[in-house]
Amino acid sequence: MNREELLQKYNLKGNPNKGLIMATFGFFIGFAAVSLYGPVATNFNKIMHMPGLMLGFLVAAPNLTGSLLRIPFGAWVDKAGGKKPFLTLFLLSIIGMAGLTTILYLYYPDNLTLKMYPLIFLFGLLSGSGIATFSVGVPQTSYWFPQNKQGFALGAYGGLGNTAPGIFGILLPFALVGLGLPGSYATWFVFLVVGTAIYAAFAQDAYYFQLLKKGVNQDEAKKVARELGQELFPSGTVVQALKISAKVPGTWGLVALYFTSFGGFLALTTWFPTYWIQYYGIGVRQAGLLMALGFSILASFIRVYGGHISDKFGGEKTAIASFMIVLVGSVILILSNSFGISLLGEIVMGVGMGVANAAVFKLVPKYVPNAPGGASGWVGGLGAFGGFVVPPILGVFVDSFGKTGYSKGFMVYTVLAVFSIVISMVLMNKYGKNAKIA
Repeated sequence: MNREELLQKYNLKGNPNKGLIMATFGFFIGFAAVSLYGPVATNFNKIMHMPGLMLGFLVAAPNLTGSLLRIPFGAWVDKAGGKKPFLTLFLLSIIGMAGLTTILYLYYPDNLTLKMYPLIFLFGLLSGSGIATFSVGVPQTSYWFPQNKQGFALGAYGGLGNTAPGIFGILLPFALVGLGLPGSYATWFVFLVVGTAIYAAFAQDAYYFQLLKKGVNQDEAKKVARELGQELFPSGTVVQALKISAKVPGTWGLVALYFTSFGGFLALTTWFPTYWIQYYGIGVRQAGLLMALGFSILASFIRVYGGHISDKFGGEKTAIASFMIVLVGSVILILSNSFGISLLGEIVMGVGMGVANAAVFKLVPKYVPNAPGGASGWVGGLGAFGGFVVPPILGVFVDSFGKTGYSKGFMVYTVLAVFSIVISMVLMNKYGKNAKIA
């Protein structure tokens, strides 16, 4: 029975390219929440008068749920496919955006005080749930594609989806002029609802999960899906997926690398607008453009090519080279008092982080082929936790050193880059060669 006959017999929908497109679209919709507070942090701060530490926690709030929820939701894909976890995370985000928009319409600007910080922080947490779609889309994409195309597919997924914070970082400050802060968030809320409806209408899980939902037993579902080109299959329940991946030593090395590359990316996407505004006195809209074009969007597009580089040279070698680039960028930013040189440092870090993000997730299905969803949950969740941890630390540097703390804070990235280079070398020497049989 040929491919078309199998698809018709079991009434299966979608194909790898459509699966990639919808997973990327869904990730784009949810991931925009990274820029929820960062580009407009100064607008909140002028009214609420927050110290550096509280400001750091606020801009990082979406990244807390956006990172920790990746663990169970990424593993859930191995049981239910990606569509249901995606829609659940979208629903949580919609609740958060509705609450935040309501607060702003009722209290902004005259009655918005520091006493309302916990509520604004809470709605930021809920809105950030969409960020966790990343670890859902990774296994969803992995199940659609064969092993030899994983690097390109995941690089395209992560790279194009990653453009959302940069694009929203550009749009949000401009929207403030015409719509005001409440109107800007109301528009974002509508965008989220419409995007969720589009994903619900057109997204499809990989063939294996479609067959299971139609009542086909697991053995037959695997047989049919294999004939249709699917190579990766889940090994058990959500808990089993997490346990299996947790027992692979390389999983924890990848967590450490992703803490620097993607957690660091999230942190700087929220922090760079504040850095440019406070350290160089640049306007809000210009700061948003610098963050987006010089870092966020740049890193996202380079991530697409980073997948190709990882396919060609191997994920471990690519990771080592990329973290060396991050190291150079962090040193430039620490030492620079010049706008042009600091911009160069931002660009260098964007290049390094973009390639590193692709390299790390090239290694996920390689190291843990039996439970890529579980591994994606650990790596994506705990790794992305850096997006919540790092901004408050950067805020402490500002509280401790004043204005110069904005540049000295990049010492954090120097340390993380060196640590990640060492970890990458350990993975290459001890685990890389045996990863497929782990």
